[in-house]
Amino acid sequence: MAKVFAYTLPTVKTNLKNNNLTTIVKAPIEPAFTLAQLEFADETFPAGDVKIERKMKKILASYAYRNLQTNRLHRKATEWFPIIEPILAAYGIPNDFKYIPLVESGLQGGTSPKGAAGFWQFMPSTARHYGLKVKGSVDERKNLRKSTIAACKYIKELHHIFGSWTLVAAAYNVGDVHMKRQINRQNQANYFKMKLNRETGGYVYKLISMKEIMENPIRNGYKDQKAMIAYVRPELKSVSPDLKSVGPDLKSGLIE
Repeated sequence: MAKVFAYTLPTVKTNLKNNNLTTIVKAPIEPAFTLAQLEFADETFPAGDVKIERKMKKILASYAYRNLQTNRLHRKATEWFPIIEPILAAYGIPNDFKYIPLVESGLQGGTSPKGAAGFWQFMPSTARHYGLKVKGSVDERKNLRKSTIAACKYIKELHHIFGSWTLVAAAYNVGDVHMKRQINRQNQANYFKMKLNRETGGYVYKLISMKEIMENPIRNGYKDQKAMIAYVRPELKSVSPDLKSVGPDLKSGLIE
């Protein structure tokens, strides 16, 4: 379903000098940073808009190591992404949606005051609607594979409604009914130009920031981390008829 999940590893050269083995390790080279590089699911924010650029810089700065001060996110990504990515690819959902669990539960985890829980922070009713068991001691919101399948079903429905991946991400945060109401009220369907509540208005910016520190950790202050890049075949647009590579648990949950 997807090519091998891999790190961008540092270059290693070995020299023999005076019969001693000397290893020279070169740090990975990350490209110089510009705001133009930042995007979510191939959707970029409007260039030249000072207000939007200022907001992006502010939220991105909050994810730098000097403020966040945690390497747990990289460890969680190493564990979660190999499971999440093939499922997203199977449903034809952009790989960038893998950052939602890191934003939703990677920083804090647990159950929200409103009752949302699990990797994708589903409310109980929403979880049940998309096939998860939430009853008594059984809570499949805390099963990474099953909750990711449920999230994909939900995300795919949202894309049928909005047709824009940034609006889908915003609707995932605030709900499709509220998002549709705001689009109609503002007569605006560009997420970055909409006036939304503080949490939803910054949600996609947070996803972009999470993506940035995962893919370019060194320039964001994470000195001991390696850049994480997953290579997904671009030609994969829908569910493959051959589901052997994603495991038996995933096969039974996939939909067309």
